[in-house]
Amino acid sequence: MDEYGLADKIYELRKKKNLTQEDLAILLDISDKSVSKWENGTSKPTIENLKKISEIFDISLDDLIETKEEKKKQKITKIVLTGGPCAGKTTAMNWIQNNFVKQGYKVLFIQETATELITGGFTPWEARTNVDFQEILIELQLKKERLFEEAAKKLPNDKILIVCDRGIMDNKAYMGKKDFNNILKKKGLNSVEIRDSYDAVFHLVTAAKGAKEYYNLDNEARTETIEEAARLDDLLVSSWTGHPHLRIVDNSSNFEDKMKRLMREIAAVLGEPNPYEIERKFLIEMPDVSYLESLPNCEKEKIVQTYLVSNEDEEVRIRQRGNNGSYTYSKTRKITVNPLKRIEIETRLSQEEYINELLNADLTRGQIIKDRYCLSYKNQYFEIDIYPFWKDKAIAEIELISEDQKIEIPNFLNVIDEVTDNIDYKNSEIARMIKKNRN
Repeated sequence: MDEYGLADKIYELRKKKNLTQEDLAILLDISDKSVSKWENGTSKPTIENLKKISEIFDISLDDLIETKEEKKKQKITKIVLTGGPCAGKTTAMNWIQNNFVKQGYKVLFIQETATELITGGFTPWEARTNVDFQEILIELQLKKERLFEEAAKKLPNDKILIVCDRGIMDNKAYMGKKDFNNILKKKGLNSVEIRDSYDAVFHLVTAAKGAKEYYNLDNEARTETIEEAARLDDLLVSSWTGHPHLRIVDNSSNFEDKMKRLMREIAAVLGEPNPYEIERKFLIEMPDVSYLESLPNCEKEKIVQTYLVSNEDEEVRIRQRGNNGSYTYSKTRKITVNPLKRIEIETRLSQEEYINELLNADLTRGQIIKDRYCLSYKNQYFEIDIYPFWKDKAIAEIELISEDQKIEIPNFLNVIDEVTDNIDYKNSEIARMIKKNRN
């Protein structure tokens, strides 16, 4: 047990100095495998090495071995609240403040950058080009998010929720994919890492779709007609499609219930009161991949999934996810409550942490490599997994906010059977099958 939190502390100190594990090992005259074990918590440095580490990083030995009880690790969650014009974001901010402060969160709000620029006098219609406006907007948004994340770390609170009134992927809807990616490239960024830098995305559907009588132009920065607002709403959903935690909140109820549904969605992502995952899974006929790829509301991701050695009552896996050479990494623990519901705890990993975790792979299960098509359809978010060893079938799943939530399967997907509670179609069992077939 890493009672001093040394694993995280050594990793953070090393990264701040821009040292690799090999660099630190050379300075300490030890093997880089030893440093790797320290950082994944499987072993601890000797007192002599602790003294050397404190000298290398100019930190006192007392600060280095400060216990976890003396310094708790903060839980900082950054989410995006997005949506079409006149969707209720301003009211939603008040609901978020009132609901999550009561649950012990310090809530920080990053105000909508586009509105700040427009009301400040810099508008897209007065800039030389729209791309110029969007580039300034993205630069300011990046700086604001970085500063708010630094500010959060300086707060004494254990649980902090950062709410972004729109995120950087929103800009893609206002300028097109090519120009958007060119701006990111100039800044040394890519759309996958930007998109997945947010822990979750909540899209409020515009009143122009399903509640036209409430659509208005009260916001000074809002100029869209009802038809334009509806089109923009679709573009915004498409811009975020592919994010592992995208939730769409529509106008199928009155406005108060819409806000209540949003609060439940956010609470589920935060794990309040427990981090439950509720999903349904369907075995489907192999879909027309070319058709899926032609849809503006569908995004393809390549997933590499590896199961780790774990206790009998839990399932632990790490995942590489992304496309075109740009990937993000995560580690997930799942504990089954019933066939529909599981407790799920997900943490992000750096590429180096991901590689270190591969050393703990469960050798009784093979590595899963699959194509995932993330599809937004009628305010629902489906994930369609296509495995290389199946030519005639695939898996479609959807996460829900409640076990009795109604869903509508896309009409271009042909369901063979629901397999939510069929163990043969769980990824952990598919991994065992892969290993067995290789042997």
